Amino acid sequence: MSGLDPLEVERAQAAVLAAGAIAMRYFRQKHARWEKGPGQIVTEADIAVDRFLHAQLCRDPATDGWLSEEAEDDRLRLERRRVWVVDPIDGTRSFAEGTPEFTICVALLVEDEPVLGFVHNPATAELFEARRGEGAFLNGVPMRATDVAVLAGARIVASKFETRRRGFGAFLPTAELSSLGSLAYKLALVAAGRFDGYLSWRLTHDWDIAAAVLLLAEAGALITEADGAPIRLNRPEPRHRGLLAAGRALHAPLLAATGAGFAAYVADRR
Repeated sequence: MSGLDPLEVERAQAAVLAAGAIAMRYFRQKHARWEKGPGQIVTEADIAVDRFLHAQLCRDPATDGWLSEEAEDDRLRLERRRVWVVDPIDGTRSFAEGTPEFTICVALLVEDEPVLGFVHNPATAELFEARRGEGAFLNGVPMRATDVAVLAGARIVASKFETRRRGFGAFLPTAELSSLGSLAYKLALVAAGRFDGYLSWRLTHDWDIAAAVLLLAEAGALITEADGAPIRLNRPEPRHRGLLAAGRALHAPLLAATGAGFAAYVADRR
């Protein structure tokens, strides 16, 4: 069981839903956007949501740490027992383009393990949530990952760019490959059973995945780095080299089919 105060869970859920409402005030409306790095879009909506969630969730910085894509990492989180991990808008490019494939992601870690997680797509009115030991839910209804065990006909979701650029089809010739925006949304949909697996070789960060890690675990799925290494959160450098997520029966076949390709990809980049 999560051991969380039900009132804290209720407040966190309310904050996530309110953050979604804030994002929707900007969605498909004219607002400021800029690049914080090559190809990295940020909008004023990202900043507004981040500030709101920080004010609502991290009420006592002396006890709670904070890690967000849109805030400087001062690493005080490494000294805290509890850490909030937030991506105010995951899938900012989709958001900026007016595509309803973005999410607000919030996770609470206790001793570096996720105990509470939310992935919210306000444009589609989907709230994915999980509490450790208490299950995973989509809009209040329990959800489970699929029990598909073979790659033939398996529904694998990935980014359109990676599928084309990395040639995922060559590694998964019998699977059905799909793409959509927001990494966290893709993972949440695997947890919900709409897809059987997810694959990425890109560098990702805790804020991209922390909430979805709990969703997947509570829905009976497994997520690892692309080489099969376990996911470890709240490290000094909160980064991950690729991801592989699937129902427990499919994870091993997916790793077997793509592991050598990922190893070659990593070797080429050294």
